[in-house]
Amino acid sequence: MTEQLFTLEHYNLQLQEKVQRITAFFSDLKPPALEVYPSSPTGFRMRAEFKVWHEGAQSFYAMYRQGEYKTPYRVDQFPQGHETIARLMPTLITEINACQVIRHKLFQVEFLTTLSGEALITLIYHKKLDEPWQHTAEALRKRLGVSIVGRSRKQKLVLGQDFVTETLQVHGRAYHYQQIESSFTQPNAQVCEKMLAWAVAQTRQCTGDLIELYCGNGNFTLPLADNFDRVMATELAKSSVNSARYNMQLNGVDNIEIARMSSEEFSQALDKVRPFRRLQGIDLEGFNFTTIFVDPPRAGLDEHTTAIAQRYDTIVYISCNPQTLHRDLHVICQTHQIKAFALFDQFPFTEHIECGVIVKRRL
Repeated sequence: MTEQLFTLEHYNLQLQEKVQRITAFFSDLKPPALEVYPSSPTGFRMRAEFKVWHEGAQSFYAMYRQGEYKTPYRVDQFPQGHETIARLMPTLITEINACQVIRHKLFQVEFLTTLSGEALITLIYHKKLDEPWQHTAEALRKRLGVSIVGRSRKQKLVLGQDFVTETLQVHGRAYHYQQIESSFTQPNAQVCEKMLAWAVAQTRQCTGDLIELYCGNGNFTLPLADNFDRVMATELAKSSVNSARYNMQLNGVDNIEIARMSSEEFSQALDKVRPFRRLQGIDLEGFNFTTIFVDPPRAGLDEHTTAIAQRYDTIVYISCNPQTLHRDLHVICQTHQIKAFALFDQFPFTEHIECGVIVKRRL
């Protein structure tokens, strides 16, 4: 996509098309009017990855078009990238081309940045990283003023640190998040702030305790915890669980319990199908769960987790896949009713759509 397409006019047209598509697709469920939370048309991506393509003595960034994975196209500018990515890209490729130690067998570069300007660069190789590489990369790290992670098969070398710390503003309060290299984080930080603010506002009148499935690094968990007496959160990825616990301490939040387990396992624990050592010391029966928050992968909810969700008065469902969201809501709305419906344009100029739904038990 050329830079000329990243204009406000083109952005508004693509957003309007998404709004029309989602409104029509969900019309059979009779939701309330769709709330729309737009993105900036440029500078919205906090992370990005590029192939490094070598032609003779020169290397350049490259990407593949969707469905075309044989011949990449050259990328000299990336208007979607945050200003820190835009600043680092030309400097880094110049450094790569000037240094054979860094350039040799390098096949991918990943950028992870924050709104405050922190940056981490991951360099991925088809070779073992040795002492000369480490010495050269450390000098590069200092020149760029970033952290660098070098990766090759079964090898990870950290120069600086392997995370950045993002700060997001939610209703006037700052929340700080450790974001680990190679772990999932929301790509569009400014739209993420809108998502968090929406979820907090929509649950302000809730009481009791919250269950959260797929909590990641605590992105939603931390600001939502202020609306509930206690939170029980689950996440399967070990690195994300560690970050969530770190972020609890970082933000001084102490009413959250986190267990490393899948949604299916936690559903089994709630139903007392079998005991789990990972829940040792956590008394599930001591919670007064009234609300459940789910942010599943593209596959949506499994049948058992959907049935578990229907037990609670309020369901907060964040979805990156309208098809599976629509499927799951057809089941949930047998017992509940949609009270709020939102579109968050996390991924401008793509087909991807992020939605948020508040569902309340029918009286």
